[in-house]
Amino acid sequence: METKGTFQVDKLDACEADRWVRVYFEISHLKQLYRQGWLRRGISRERCESVADHTFTAALLGYFLARAEFPELDAERVMCMTLLHDVGEVYAGDIIPQDAVDAHTKNELERNAVVRVFSNLPGGEAYIELWEEFEAASSPEARFVRQIDRLEMALQACLYEHQGEVGMQEFFDSAGQVVDDPHLRRVFESLLNCRVDAA
Repeated sequence: METKGTFQVDKLDACEADRWVRVYFEISHLKQLYRQGWLRRGISRERCESVADHTFTAALLGYFLARAEFPELDAERVMCMTLLHDVGEVYAGDIIPQDAVDAHTKNELERNAVVRVFSNLPGGEAYIELWEEFEAASSPEARFVRQIDRLEMALQACLYEHQGEVGMQEFFDSAGQVVDDPHLRRVFESLLNCRVDAA
């Protein structure tokens, strides 16, 4: 698993760090963790987004879209769920399909990480439950966030194409299999028209 820097949380044991310091160090690892799919596609380390980059833009995109076009959804819940949806990667890493890790094992690794990060925080059980809701797609908000997660990936793929990168089709195909809400599909299809080779 390629990262920009080493995971520093183990250094906190010697100084008996406060739990808020520890969770900051843990969550900050997502800023160091490259999105592995982009690296495998040939995006350079200098230009490759981190998991935290993805999480931030997905959270804003989901929040803005939920408020503007999905009044039936709880936009704050959407934003919180999106902010938490990749926390499992703190310890599990960014597992991608090419890693050949089965879905059950991936979920178990990520759930263990989520529990490890949040179990010592006040209200931590609520964060764990929100992550589990996302994983199970058990609410309208969770199903929306799962689509936003892939839509943001397609948006980033288009951005990379406009920056001169090639070979992004698999990311559009992946998003196209998941983004099925009519409003989000409209956004996705508009994005397809913006691809470098669309004309």
